[in-house]
Amino acid sequence: MPLDYPIHRRTLPNGLRVVVSPDHTVPNVTVNLWVGVGSRHEQAGRTGFAHLFEHLMFQGSRQVRSGEHFEALMAEGGRLNATTWFDRTNYFETVPTGALELALWLEADRHGHLLDAVSQENLDNQRDVVKEEKRQRYDNQPYGNALIDVYAAVFPEGHPYHHPTIGSMEDLDAASLEDVHAFFRRHYAPDNTVLTLCGDIDPDTGFALVERYFGDLDARVQDPRPPLAQLEPLTDPVRVERREAVPNDRLHVAFRLPVDESDELVAATVALDCLGGLSSSRLVRRLVRREQTAVGVHATAWGFVDGVSLGFVVLDVAPGSDPADLEAALVEELERLAAEGPTEAELEASVAQSERAWLSALASQEERADLLSRYTLLHDDPDVVNTHLDRVRAVTADDVVAATRRWLDPRSRAVVAYLVPDAADEEAVA
Repeated sequence: MPLDYPIHRRTLPNGLRVVVSPDHTVPNVTVNLWVGVGSRHEQAGRTGFAHLFEHLMFQGSRQVRSGEHFEALMAEGGRLNATTWFDRTNYFETVPTGALELALWLEADRHGHLLDAVSQENLDNQRDVVKEEKRQRYDNQPYGNALIDVYAAVFPEGHPYHHPTIGSMEDLDAASLEDVHAFFRRHYAPDNTVLTLCGDIDPDTGFALVERYFGDLDARVQDPRPPLAQLEPLTDPVRVERREAVPNDRLHVAFRLPVDESDELVAATVALDCLGGLSSSRLVRRLVRREQTAVGVHATAWGFVDGVSLGFVVLDVAPGSDPADLEAALVEELERLAAEGPTEAELEASVAQSERAWLSALASQEERADLLSRYTLLHDDPDVVNTHLDRVRAVTADDVVAATRRWLDPRSRAVVAYLVPDAADEEAVA
């Protein structure tokens, strides 16, 4: 039975794309905004700005004092937050229906008039907050910088996905107040934003309210760089090795994949499920259960839009096992999948997992709003929430074979190994 979530969309004269998806199950509304600015939009020497603005957006605006956005909505029983990623920054709150106008007024004030409050003091304060976040989430966590190493190994220097969203602390230190203001003026505009309302609201009322609060914001003509051409797989394996005080040896084996929502990416995702993304996947059965050389296996695909996506397998090495043996087993299973394809049971299990995850996400009003914003901003097609599973169910064994051969060739792998120091390393440090 096809999905049929109601989706109504309209574009305001200033370019703001608005999506309304009524759901009167409970008396609240999710307000979800996706802005077309993430770390891939940053310039060399100016990394970390997109994430910095996620923080600055809560430090007040023309008519709102610092911290008041949180205070006002939480006092009404709302919950809210924001996140930054490679392709976007998003801001979201779920509030009782009666507080919807308050939420829209607050969002419009900061999205249209943030710079009134971005002073040198606020910039310095939030710069320090970002540095502390980097210390907590990256520098002082086991394997904390592993994905940063993966991005640098898989994507070439200068590519939009080469550097992480957290950015460079040196770049943030060097940023002037004018640099930061210019970044906001360049990217934060209604014609670079999607606003989704999901919940206890009818379309006409929703569009009218958005028009009331956002309609007078000025459009800024966007001249975006066209998406890059598809980045081809690596031609030779790449290796990065770190010896750190980690709980156990861990391998991250990564591949370049086709762009988000392409049929090839859907097939490559199924291939990764069969390899290590399911509790019954090949590497789990072989390495964790039978040979007991791994204590965990995880495989996933992340869809990006600028000419490439990312897939990777994480192998947690069991004590006493050789990481090289696990990597060799991964290569063998990839070659076998490319030669023989998935079994009927593997294909069925992958589709079932995709269905469970997709339906679980859509059952949440907040996640549904997020997906509607995502597919409107990145693909101009919010109806993907209703059609994505049809494409997953259409994947055949031949599609998986073709995707494995094209995108998961072991010769195209990048391996980032985090290894427990051996005795010689510890003696050298001492």
